[in-house]
Amino acid sequence: MSLKDRLSSTGGIKQPSKKNEADIVGNIPLSEEFSSLKEKLHSLLIEKVNSTPSWSSYNDDEQKQLIRQFIEGQLNANFRSVPLNKDEREQLIKEIIQEAKGFGPLDPLLEDASISDILVNGAKKVYVEKDGKLYKTSIVFKDNNHLKNIIERIVSKIGRRIDEKSPMVDARLADGSRVNAIIPPLAIDGPSLSIRRFKADAGTIESLLRWGSISKEMAEVLEAAVAARCNIVISGGTGAGKTTLLNSLSAKIPSGERIITIEDSAELSLQQDHVVRLETRPSNIEGQGEITARDLVINSLRMRPDRIIIGECRGAETLDMLQAMNTGHDGSLTTLHANSPRDALSRLETMVMYSGIDLPERNIKNQIASAINIIIQASRLQDGSRKVTKVSEIVGMEENVITMQDIFVWEQTGASFKTVMGMHVSTGVRPKFVDRIKARGMDINLQYFDKNHRHTYLTRNNPPSGINIQPKEQPDPRLQPKESAARKMSNTDLDLLKRLKR
Repeated sequence: MSLKDRLSSTGGIKQPSKKNEADIVGNIPLSEEFSSLKEKLHSLLIEKVNSTPSWSSYNDDEQKQLIRQFIEGQLNANFRSVPLNKDEREQLIKEIIQEAKGFGPLDPLLEDASISDILVNGAKKVYVEKDGKLYKTSIVFKDNNHLKNIIERIVSKIGRRIDEKSPMVDARLADGSRVNAIIPPLAIDGPSLSIRRFKADAGTIESLLRWGSISKEMAEVLEAAVAARCNIVISGGTGAGKTTLLNSLSAKIPSGERIITIEDSAELSLQQDHVVRLETRPSNIEGQGEITARDLVINSLRMRPDRIIIGECRGAETLDMLQAMNTGHDGSLTTLHANSPRDALSRLETMVMYSGIDLPERNIKNQIASAINIIIQASRLQDGSRKVTKVSEIVGMEENVITMQDIFVWEQTGASFKTVMGMHVSTGVRPKFVDRIKARGMDINLQYFDKNHRHTYLTRNNPPSGINIQPKEQPDPRLQPKESAARKMSNTDLDLLKRLKR
């Protein structure tokens, strides 16, 4: 009986049920014999690497090839008695390379472009999100120490650390994916790891159109607003697609402008050439050396920026951002967490208070009303799809209230287990920033704001969210007289029959 047969007898790749309708990546549960062989080879590999002074001079591909040659040599020389077929040998070598050079059991998940989130709750529970739905995988780590080692490998690549003194960390992968990790004693059931991934094609308005997140009319208006240097705030809940939307809108910034981005963890991937990327820094082990987002915003004003893009407003930097928007840095973009545009205004007021400067409430609201032009609300619907549900314009102040008007909204017409149906509609309000767009020499079709205007999407044959945007077939007018005549004839016959019966 081969090792593969024995592995199959213990279980196979965990496949989702038909209800899930998703192909979730899984790995073969390891038997004790397979685990023991893997650990022995891994230990021998570590000894070999430590005894090779020139190891660091090889690049990643060369190191992987040397690891493969070493494992194959060990299997042929010292482990010939272990029954392994070709597929089993390849799996063993692949997993050892992943442990040595990659992120171990996470590598198959990171290679799957359809997975948007990887959530690890301890060594034995790994979940993923695909198409807005959560699924449990059969991926497991050997133990909590194994998971902790993988977390340390991730955060060490960007100069961060995680230990008992600093048990929480924010980091990023090479592809810009957001990583958050927390370990004991704060995490009671073992280390927890969250990886928020970004799609490779998520940096364009065309991607949003293809996914049905916005309509063509909304895309044209938002592109023009960005080019006209309107200050825009993108609000939404967790996983609503705020960063994706920010990336997409920033792609419409003219290439001749100097852009400075400020983030806690660098995630934005701007397509322009003249970009300066800044990232905050946590304090060191002595509690010193912290650089906050507010420090970077203040410093960025001395760097001659045309536009300032803040990945997410979370605290005191909000006041400095509003002041920058009011002092000549038009066209700035940022995101924040809020459930509606009105809630976003309340959050901005609250975060300004974090600055410690005692400002009257009316002054704070005046700053917000004069600084921000547009609030875009992004939401994740119950079917997992992401939509821009509102585009609202701030028009000023009335007494002590910031006045706002909706330009475009998402109207839901129905819902099923798999699909939310609806469409984007115009409210009939012509926004004030249209004059700003025209002053920049750009033109916008005013019919887009007509309440009766029907929004269109990227393709007529594949409308988003089950919306039928094909025009209804009109009956051939040449057939109308015949049908009417036939109907009249049948009515006449019925009257005649009634009179004959009498």
